Amino acid sequence: MSFSYLALDFGLLFSAEAGAQMLKYVVSFFPPDTTPDYLARAWRGTLETIAISALGTLLAALLGMLLALPAAGRFGVVPRLTARIVLNFLRSIPELVWAALMVFAAGLGPFAGTLALALHTTGVIGRLFAETLENTPPEPAQALRLSGSRPLPAFLYGTMPNVIPQLVAYSLYRWEINIRMAAILGFVGAGGLGQMLYVSLSLFQQPQAMTVIIAMLALVTLVDAASAWLRRQLAG
Repeated sequence: MSFSYLALDFGLLFSAEAGAQMLKYVVSFFPPDTTPDYLARAWRGTLETIAISALGTLLAALLGMLLALPAAGRFGVVPRLTARIVLNFLRSIPELVWAALMVFAAGLGPFAGTLALALHTTGVIGRLFAETLENTPPEPAQALRLSGSRPLPAFLYGTMPNVIPQLVAYSLYRWEINIRMAAILGFVGAGGLGQMLYVSLSLFQQPQAMTVIIAMLALVTLVDAASAWLRRQLAG
C-alpha cells in the first residue's frame, strides 16, 4: 500500500541518464582536499564534534537521572505522570528542531548543538533510566531500610550498585548515536563537522566535502570501537 501510495519510480532511478549524473557527481568529490590548512580545519571540526556530543550526552545523563527518579514512581503518582510527560515531550521533538530553536536562543555555534543534543537525549535516556529503576529488584534497598537505614543511603547502597553498569552502558550507546547526530546538526548552524560539510556542499566544493565525510567516517568508527570496548569491560 505504501509503495502504491508513494508512486515510486525505480525505473527512473536506475535509468542510464540518472546513473551517468550520479557517477559524474560522485567523481567530482575526488581527490579529497588534503592541503595542510584544510586538514587542520577538519581536525578542529572533529574535536568540536566530539566535544558537542560528549557534553550533550553528559548533561542528558545527569538530567535524565533526575527525571528518571520520579518517572520510576519513587515519589508518587503525580510526580511520575509529570516526569513522564516531560520526557515524552523532550524526545518527541527531533534533534534538528531543537537545534534550530537553540540557534535562535543561543546563536550559531557549538553551544546550540550541545543544548539540542542534551534536550532530546534527556527524553530518551531518562525513559531508559526510569525503566531500569523500575525493573531493579527492591530487596537490597528494603533490607537496608529494615536495618534502620534512611531512604537516601538505602537507595545509594541498595539500588544504585545494581543499575550503574546498565546506566553507563545506555549512556555510552547514546553517545555513539550523538556523535553521528552532532555531525548532522551542523546543517542548521550548530558547529562541528556538519557545519563544515554544509558550507562545502553549499559552495560546490566537493573535494573539501569529501575530506569532511572521511573525517566523519573515521570518527564514527573509532567511537563505535571505543564504546563497544568500554561496554564489554563493564559487562565482564
